[in-house]
Amino acid sequence: MAAPATAPPPPSNLRRIVAASLVGTTVEWYDFFLYGSAAALVFNKLFFPGSDPLVGTLLSFLTYAVGFAARPIGALVFGHYGDRLGRKKLLVLSLLMMGGATFAIGLLPTHATIGSAAPVLLTVLRLVQGFALGGEWGGAVLLVSEHGDAQRRGFWASWPQTGAPAGQLLATAVLSALTALLSESAFESWGWRIPFLLSGVLVILGLWIRLSVDESPVFKAALAQAEQRKAAAAPAERMPLVAVLRHHWRDVLIAMGARMAENISYYVITAFILVYATTSAELSKQTALNAVLVASAVHFAVIPLWGALSDRVGRRPVYLVGAIGVALWMFPFFALIDSRSFGSLLLAVTVGLVFHGAMYAPQAAFFAEMFATRMRYSGASIGAQFSSVAAGAPAPLIATALLADFGSSIPISLYVITASLLTVLAIVCAKETRNRDLTEIEPDSGRAPADATTLPADARSV
Repeated sequence: MAAPATAPPPPSNLRRIVAASLVGTTVEWYDFFLYGSAAALVFNKLFFPGSDPLVGTLLSFLTYAVGFAARPIGALVFGHYGDRLGRKKLLVLSLLMMGGATFAIGLLPTHATIGSAAPVLLTVLRLVQGFALGGEWGGAVLLVSEHGDAQRRGFWASWPQTGAPAGQLLATAVLSALTALLSESAFESWGWRIPFLLSGVLVILGLWIRLSVDESPVFKAALAQAEQRKAAAAPAERMPLVAVLRHHWRDVLIAMGARMAENISYYVITAFILVYATTSAELSKQTALNAVLVASAVHFAVIPLWGALSDRVGRRPVYLVGAIGVALWMFPFFALIDSRSFGSLLLAVTVGLVFHGAMYAPQAAFFAEMFATRMRYSGASIGAQFSSVAAGAPAPLIATALLADFGSSIPISLYVITASLLTVLAIVCAKETRNRDLTEIEPDSGRAPADATTLPADARSV
């Protein structure tokens, strides 16, 4: 398709939009990853005492997985209202919900204080986190994608994606500093609460920046056209979810398949690694945290580079490099960790995250370009978050169970490789989208746009 005819926004305005999305996603992912790291390090002792250490870790990761179960619900709710009311309003709400739940975890009594009510409350707060994150991702990447131009959309839309490694970097840095400064008993007694309470400050910063930006011009134009149709007594639009399933069901399946390797590999590399390195490889918590910390910084740096490359060669080729690269790296990944040196551990995690970045960077623009405007928030969120239930949610749990059952990393490597094969199949079946105009009328991503007068009201992009 042709590149959009509309002029790109002023660079200063676009940078402000990118900053707002990046800060918000960083805060959200900081909160989300902080829980994952704490689940691997201390929650097994604080909320599930009396269990075998590995069993306690399994139970801890189970509450971690519960957060993913709420993400599809968040995708449905936020996607629906985001397509009806706008991206900005829903992004502010998601930030408040995520930050509030994380702050509350920092105040939560442990099992030693209130017994079995502690893990129940922990699970409820984890559900709120997952619900909020289910709506955050789609809105953040769409706000940038719909402000930018097609020629550099992959680059600009990849910046909200760097919120994941930035949040991971921030969460790991805080935990690493605390474990270095505090004794193990002090950290388990009260030190673990500090990172959760700090999220309150980050939420205030995120809100201040996020409230200063404008709504997506693409959405405002689509909303104005919808109001004109309504005033002219045209047939009412279908609900975004119904429209997505009618016109973009194939794209939803492709997005779900594309997420399998990306999601599973990421949580194996960054969350499960804290378990494997400290148990099978007998490395210290500090060593494992430091490796993830440095690798996350590299991950942050390469994501925009992969995004820019997707603008030149296409979303599909870059995505395939990441999926195939992760599959080929899994056996060397665990072999390097088993050597029990910091340098080898750092190399294993860094290369794994570089390959992951090749999938994660073009994903924002790729998914946004699949769907029409008035169903884009729903379509992108559903495709991304429904797959997380089968991919990221059980990944640390499955990897830990495989390690407990087989005492070997080989089944875990095969698990990630299988996910990579599913992702390769999805990308092969996908169409290239890098030159697609987000303002075009497009009832079906598999066909070229038709004239607006020939389309039913519910099939139009607005």
